[in-house]
Amino acid sequence: MWLAERCRPRSSGGRPLRRGRAPTDGTGQTGDVDAPDTVTEAVRGLRVDGYLADFELIDGAIRWDGRANHCAVDQVVVQHLFRFEGTSDPGDEMVVFGLYDPATDTHGTLASAFGPAADPDVLDHLVGLTTRYRPA
Repeated sequence: MWLAERCRPRSSGGRPLRRGRAPTDGTGQTGDVDAPDTVTEAVRGLRVDGYLADFELIDGAIRWDGRANHCAVDQVVVQHLFRFEGTSDPGDEMVVFGLYDPATDTHGTLASAFGPAADPDVLDHLVGLTTRYRPA
């Protein structure tokens, strides 16, 4: 279940608004990142919108391209944020970020467990990213 009210601004019509720059992959298509029902749909929609790098959070840094490229967590811009809870277990939580590294002009996704299932070493950084997401 997608928790729009906790992580996405809403327009007066009730549809979630897009946040941040949404690049395209040259096909002119846009992903359905406004209201995905699953983590897979969120990642797929962000990929269509040009968030192509697979970001990982390792040792306090965002890494991609087989860990060859990296930047500090506080350097990325949080452009999209989706939070999911399991329908049968509210403790089964995941977050998906659409991130942008302005230093390398790289857009990518980061998906991780959140809540009780999260790695404690990663959780502090995820909470930091979550709190940096601000509606315009």
